[in-house]
Amino acid sequence: MGQLEGKTAVVLGAASAGNMGQVIAKLFASEGAKVMVAGRKKEPLAAIADEIGGSYALCDITDHAQVHALAGKAKTEFGRVDAAINCTGWGLLSNLLETTQEDLDAITDLQFKGVHHFLQAFVKVMSEQTPSGGSIISLSSATTKALINNHAAYIGTKRAGEAMIECVANDFGHLGIRANSVSPAFTESPMTEGAFATPGLVDAFLPRYPLARLNTSDDVAHACLWLSGDHAFVTGQNIQPNGGVTIRGNPQATDIEAAVGAAMAKMQKN
Repeated sequence: MGQLEGKTAVVLGAASAGNMGQVIAKLFASEGAKVMVAGRKKEPLAAIADEIGGSYALCDITDHAQVHALAGKAKTEFGRVDAAINCTGWGLLSNLLETTQEDLDAITDLQFKGVHHFLQAFVKVMSEQTPSGGSIISLSSATTKALINNHAAYIGTKRAGEAMIECVANDFGHLGIRANSVSPAFTESPMTEGAFATPGLVDAFLPRYPLARLNTSDDVAHACLWLSGDHAFVTGQNIQPNGGVTIRGNPQATDIEAAVGAAMAKMQKN
């Protein structure tokens, strides 16, 4: 019997083939959960829903009405929602002095207001179902604990998401609602293809990981699986399934420039 046998889950941010949301959805389905995947693109959502025997819904987390409609649809379709996972995010790489008002509005809508919409919608559903309760997870980032250059707006809004998770845990724990954030680090995914293809970039990060490898989407998915199961007596926490990078800290811009420069010089020499 799977760890989530008989449970239901919603995974928002699963509309790109092979992204972290899809990896989580596949694992949850393999462990027995009925899964609804959600996001902004119909075709990849329909494909992953068909693959895992689940369902899908179109939803833009920045739209309050759409997020509440998603939670309502899941409750109607499944009868209850046992786990809700927010995997949305935007890795804005921008110097503080060069960040535009448009960028700031966009990342605030996504990573602050959007997270608030998500928490509000699923706390409402989980508090009204019988019995009440469930697990709410929002993906954050190791960068909130291991700072990296040129990510002020990104880190600031991710930290805000962690704070809101703590507030939900504090305010609604008496209803059996657990709320936690999970923080991947530098992870190979469709969103980071360009970065991983940059010669020397990974070399700058690897020495910062005590466990000697970068985390994978599977590592993150298994952390979410544990938090959504019956044996995680945990709430209001920020879980770090990233190989210990917060102990040593991320490389800084000068470290990355040096590693990329050395790799490029080596390629030119050869």
